[in-house]
Amino acid sequence: MHALAAHLPLAVVSADSRQIYRGFDIGTAKPTAAERACVPHFGVDVVDPITRYSAAAWGADAAAWIDDAIRAGREPVIVGGTGFYVRALTAPLFVEPPLDVDRRRAIASHLRALPLVEVRRWCAVLDPERAGLGRAQLERAIEVALLTGVPLSRWHQVAPGAPPRRVRYLVLDPGPALGERIAARLDHMLDAGWIEEARALDARIPESAPAWNATGYAVVRALARGTVGRADAREQILIATRQYAKRQRTWMRHQLPPNDVTRIDPRTPDAVSRALAWWHDSTEGMG
Repeated sequence: MHALAAHLPLAVVSADSRQIYRGFDIGTAKPTAAERACVPHFGVDVVDPITRYSAAAWGADAAAWIDDAIRAGREPVIVGGTGFYVRALTAPLFVEPPLDVDRRRAIASHLRALPLVEVRRWCAVLDPERAGLGRAQLERAIEVALLTGVPLSRWHQVAPGAPPRRVRYLVLDPGPALGERIAARLDHMLDAGWIEEARALDARIPESAPAWNATGYAVVRALARGTVGRADAREQILIATRQYAKRQRTWMRHQLPPNDVTRIDPRTPDAVSRALAWWHDSTEGMG
């Protein structure tokens, strides 16, 4: 997207559910200070790591950030791969009923102690439509079902939200090369100080903080503590990241309207020109 920003007055609105947390920088691949200086970014470093921040909250904040960008003479573009965040903006979610804070905290504490397979089994019983999602979404579905008596998938069907937005999507996917790119980025993160960052965060952020659920952070925390070796940690993170990328691809394939999606391999020589063509076609179509 920074290649496009060299040609267009853009503002980036991050739709990454982990870049919102302050201090969790390297492992979430946050934009650098230099990149933020060149292009305004919203949705980065929004809340403290102990804060539970929902997709609905992001949707409301993102709407305000889009307005801020437009007032500043910038064209807002949503960047990131958290599907529920994108959905919260394009097809706003239901207004959540009040949930008992103490019971919610107790459920969350219990679920975090369970292995993923057990959390998924719980969700398959309570809200089977969401049983194929990632851990954070599984835990969310379980707590809503337990505290309200109604599955989260059902809430989405019956509760009113704001009118949907019409958007166009640009999907950058290098195809089979994605696995190698993930491995190279992981090695760069480990060499760039991810272990030291996790050690510093471990000294002040409790293990129960939602920010630790970001892919790889719990493993790197264990690496910093010396309870796992670097090779084993790398392998665990690599597997988890590839699985997450697979879920993202599946979500985009099944959840995005095909007629509104343009797919580009970012490695091709004409990638930037095709992305610019997508941008101009999209803005004209929206006008």
